[in-house]
Amino acid sequence: MLSRLLVILSAVCLTFSVNAASEKISKEDPYQMIEQVADSTFTRFASEQSAIQQDPNLLKNIVREELMPYIDYKYAAFKVIGRNLKKTTDAERKAFVPVFRDYLITSYAQVFTLYDNQEVKFEPNKSVKGKKIVSIKTVIISPDRDPIDISFKVRLDKRSKQWKAFDMVAEGISLLDSKQAELNSLIRQKGLGHVTEMLREKSSRDITFKKL
Repeated sequence: MLSRLLVILSAVCLTFSVNAASEKISKEDPYQMIEQVADSTFTRFASEQSAIQQDPNLLKNIVREELMPYIDYKYAAFKVIGRNLKKTTDAERKAFVPVFRDYLITSYAQVFTLYDNQEVKFEPNKSVKGKKIVSIKTVIISPDRDPIDISFKVRLDKRSKQWKAFDMVAEGISLLDSKQAELNSLIRQKGLGHVTEMLREKSSRDITFKKL
């Protein structure tokens, strides 16, 4: 089960990188945004694979500079805090959000080491008029594995009128819900400050190439 989940995570994250010209990707159409981000993944990794093999930590830079503009990490961070929100202070929350962002960067960068030329197929565009949250379905196709169904959950910011992703559902498993379940009890038992420092330590770890 763990190996299967890791494969799903790798496929999910590999669909969600962008090239250096990130300003060319529109955030006004969630379907277009997801497809453009996914399409540019393979070009970016193909062109930088040699450097990445020499220094895997370059993956952190790619994620930080190119992926995070399309992730609503603040919204995701508050969702992870969840029911514990009222037990935290404003200062604790302000400290947690950027550390959670760095944790996501390191997590995604580590998963990117599993890059293996996956193919992505997208569902046709649908109207998003009047909607605030949209689930965009894709299928990840690998030659040596069964197809993996992935849904990207994207949210419309009412101020900027732009869409950003905040969750991915892989074969029915919400990655945000999983992260919330993992950290929620720790926040309740030891406090948000403790969890912030724990994630800070994990965020500082080097990226390494591993085999499943």
